[in-house]
Amino acid sequence: MESNVEMLQFFKPSGLPYALVIVLATFLVVRLMNNALHRLGLRFPDRRLLVQQFGSFLRFGLYLLGGLGATATVISLSREVVLALGGTAAVAVGFALRDITASMIAGLVILVDKPFQVGDRVTFESFYGEIKSIGLRSVRLVTLDDTLITIPNSKFLTDAVASGNAGQVEMMVQMDFFIGADQNVARAKRIVQEALTTSRYVHLQRPWNVLVNEVVQDSYFAIRLRAKAYVLDVRFEKAFETDVTERVLSGFREAGVQPPAILHRDVQGDFWKRNGSVQAPEMSAGGRD
Repeated sequence: MESNVEMLQFFKPSGLPYALVIVLATFLVVRLMNNALHRLGLRFPDRRLLVQQFGSFLRFGLYLLGGLGATATVISLSREVVLALGGTAAVAVGFALRDITASMIAGLVILVDKPFQVGDRVTFESFYGEIKSIGLRSVRLVTLDDTLITIPNSKFLTDAVASGNAGQVEMMVQMDFFIGADQNVARAKRIVQEALTTSRYVHLQRPWNVLVNEVVQDSYFAIRLRAKAYVLDVRFEKAFETDVTERVLSGFREAGVQPPAILHRDVQGDFWKRNGSVQAPEMSAGGRD
């Protein structure tokens, strides 16, 4: 009880309005800074990730200075106060804020060690998306279906995280296409290569390739064509996948290259048999020329 009274004598109620002004001013400055950096990133898209990373450092510093300034206006930080606070409140405050303190330290480690940066596409546990901000306590990740995930900074010190672009604007994108084991593999590979290299989103200055191998898909053999290429900007990742996939599927249909759907082709055969034909015209010979 006496220690609480001793602490109250250092509290300055007259400083509360100033502390409130400092807090509001800090949030206002941070908001204006975010808007300015966002416009700057749109104006210089090739430096967008660098601008966002600089914004994380600046935002971290502003919040820290604002918190210290607000505290200084309501508490008389004399030598006696420091000793009183250190002896009376250190254990209680330290216990209550141990998780926050750990997250703040982890946030500094993330900013310095850079396992990922703002703007990176990362996979953490079952989540995949873009890092939107690295704050005092947590990292905010937005998934590709526009879901905001908040992850404590301390999690990244113990759990593995995979970064798809590692601070770069471009990123490797991998797409798999499956065809039947009895289909024309060379023709299918040319179709995938053409769709990949003519996409408006592909970055041809970086390595690209189409790999072919035989796999077991749902208990039967299939041929997998794995397309690997860099997208110009991580923002176009799904647009790139959609563009290539649509044109590959269209090319497969035009060339008669069929998927490894044994049941699907059996159903077609039953359909033609029920309609009085032994085999489907053109369908049975598709992709075997």
